[in-house]
Amino acid sequence: MVKLTIDGKTIEVKDNATILGACKQAGADIPTLCWMKGLNDIGSCRVCVVDCDGELVPSCNTNVREGMVIKTGTPRVVAARKANIETLMESHRGECSSCVRQETCALRALASDFNVGESAYCLPEKGIWDEDFPLIRDASKCIKCMRCVAECSKVQYCSVWEHSGPGPHMNVFVKDGLAIDAAGCALCGQCITHCPTGALTARDDTGKVMKALLDPEVITVVQVAPAVRAAWGEGVGLTREQATPKRMASALRALGFDKVFDTDFAADLTIMEEGSEFVEFLSSDKPRPMFTSCCPGWVRFVKLHYPQFVPQLSSAKSPHQMEGAVVKNTMKAQAEEEGKRLFVVSVMPCVAKKYECDVPQLSTEAGRDVDAVLTVREFDRMLHMFRVDCAALEETDFDNPLGLSTGAGTIFGRTGGVMEAALRSAVFLITGQNPDFSACDTTESTPEKPWISKELDVAGTKVNIAVASGLGNTAKLLDALEAGEVHFDFVEIMACPGGCVGGGGQPIEFNKELALERAANLNALDEADTLRYSHENPDIQKLYADWVGKPLSHVAHEWLHTDQTTWDI
Repeated sequence: MVKLTIDGKTIEVKDNATILGACKQAGADIPTLCWMKGLNDIGSCRVCVVDCDGELVPSCNTNVREGMVIKTGTPRVVAARKANIETLMESHRGECSSCVRQETCALRALASDFNVGESAYCLPEKGIWDEDFPLIRDASKCIKCMRCVAECSKVQYCSVWEHSGPGPHMNVFVKDGLAIDAAGCALCGQCITHCPTGALTARDDTGKVMKALLDPEVITVVQVAPAVRAAWGEGVGLTREQATPKRMASALRALGFDKVFDTDFAADLTIMEEGSEFVEFLSSDKPRPMFTSCCPGWVRFVKLHYPQFVPQLSSAKSPHQMEGAVVKNTMKAQAEEEGKRLFVVSVMPCVAKKYECDVPQLSTEAGRDVDAVLTVREFDRMLHMFRVDCAALEETDFDNPLGLSTGAGTIFGRTGGVMEAALRSAVFLITGQNPDFSACDTTESTPEKPWISKELDVAGTKVNIAVASGLGNTAKLLDALEAGEVHFDFVEIMACPGGCVGGGGQPIEFNKELALERAANLNALDEADTLRYSHENPDIQKLYADWVGKPLSHVAHEWLHTDQTTWDI
């Protein structure tokens, strides 16, 4: 431990602490931009400078020492921070009034705090980019903070981004000068949520959706993913208590959609198919383990980086693709009788879903399952555009029959939720009895390894399961499986840390990870639900009775299953 003085206050901190950490402990508010705890402390932006014994130093990567005297808010310090922000703004194409990140841009917030306007100098060009790719990069807004490089390489293990050049001439670009679609990008979107500016965004598909809403010959159908209900209110100023699923349904109706369905219904449907598939798998001699397949970021990652495991993916489509297939196949005749066509929109916490809905191998006889995917950020932007007063909305139910769901469907949005929901129904399918919820619990506050593992006894059969979220953890688990260090029967993977609640399409709050808080919201909704087993959803039972027959039937395979080995990347 060392003693130092911060703004006249003597404190004691560990001798390996940074000045930034010590200042936080002392209650001093230090602005940061490029810094990411444990991942990025390169001090490139210099907005965290403090006066250390008369010298200006970046606080994020300068360690404390005995007797230091730190001043955090002198005129000299503030003037230096302002000058550094001005330098950043001079090389940044602001366009703040039209930027999709205008409300969540950390650079803009700091510029406002320090009274720094947009640059009047000749600004850099945007650069060449494939505007059809779900992830968009505007090089003219990049401030070379390296946050995307750190997140992609150290957390997500894709290493899509790299840098070169000294000091002010340093640039960030796609690795090896490749086109983005050839660089191994899983489209998890984590680089987007950790970018402090508008340099990285998701492709904007609101225009496509608006065109459908305006077309009188189109029946617009919207569905909303489980994790969206835990986060949508953040972008429109609602508390978690106000942002209920039923108020979310009303908000979607306020945008003019004809039908408002819940992807939680299709999560229950996924469990019926994937759970039945797993029961068959247990008695087979197929290579272990079977992997879940509902996360397109994970599917894209395994196809690009670990293709040897692709044949072990469950053939079940993701929930929103299942719901799209059910909508298109059960409502098509009615729409044609009215002289109209169906347009299905998915509101998702995910960027990879934009890629997934474009995969041609997912189409059914009725055509493309899902026509457009909006991130939660795009959904919130549309609510602002339509001037919807979300807090004043009355709560309304989702439309049926594709709107009723169970708590098992709701927890799909957090890591371990798919596994837990699948086990609840798989045990029933094997034993004919519902298991205790605790027997299927997949949560663990402090896993010993990058994944959570558990052994279950199902009617005398030992079932070993594992759960991992984040592609770095996923890579470690796959490496261990390939080396024969671990053995599992069933593995759930979600590409984003914490699962969909931490998805790359969720609302952005600078330097705050909200996955755990959002997951707690989903758990509370599950616990409060009167239906908590997917196989007990009466509308799921009716869908099978009227249309599909039974899980894994011919119709089920036509509508609800896919072969990921054939997918276009």
